[in-house]
Amino acid sequence: MTDTPPSVPDRLYGRRRGHPLRQRQQILLDVTLPRLALDPADPLGSFQVRPEELWLEVGFGGGEHALAQIEAHPRAGLIAAEVFENGICSLLTRIVPEGGEATAPLPPNLRLWTEDARRLLRSLPERSLSRLFLMFPDPWPKARHAKRRFVHPSILPVLARALRPGGEWRIATDDPTYQDWVREVMGAQDMFELESLAEARPQGWPGTRYEAKALREGRHPLYWIWRRRG
Repeated sequence: MTDTPPSVPDRLYGRRRGHPLRQRQQILLDVTLPRLALDPADPLGSFQVRPEELWLEVGFGGGEHALAQIEAHPRAGLIAAEVFENGICSLLTRIVPEGGEATAPLPPNLRLWTEDARRLLRSLPERSLSRLFLMFPDPWPKARHAKRRFVHPSILPVLARALRPGGEWRIATDDPTYQDWVREVMGAQDMFELESLAEARPQGWPGTRYEAKALREGRHPLYWIWRRRG
């Protein structure tokens, strides 16, 4: 691949907050969010019950996919990463009733990370992840913003270090520019092998609001599964 963009720095792009937070949302961030904190040095030990596998979702949006995964796979521990506060509040609202922010039981196999996921990936123990999800990421469609895309040549060695051999990386996007970008970046590397590429959401992939919006507006998502080579 020629004209490779510069390396991605460990910094955040985009918004941390959309509309002003309501009182309930601020309480969730102040009181509930710390109850789901993650220790990157000991991720398995961060869960209420030590999980059999460790999974990571990068940019969970409203939380639909993350919550469906932890319900369907109770023995896997999922780290859900998101920096957008309104999205974080959306997930927390789904799991905590009003008035229970400090005391309501929380999903034992869920932990949240609210900084850049690339920082987390650099901190996780080697070969600690079994599965990685990247569902409908921000496409950063302008060429000068290519360095902001999560799929990037400079992050692939970081992902390869964190994923165990045979570990699965799922990518879904409806953006044609990002689809071409995934083909280009992943076609120029040898750390991951393509297992499947589908035009319809495969079985076992929970839907998201972003996917639903894309379909309503006539866009056509693609769904990849990549495997970490041994």
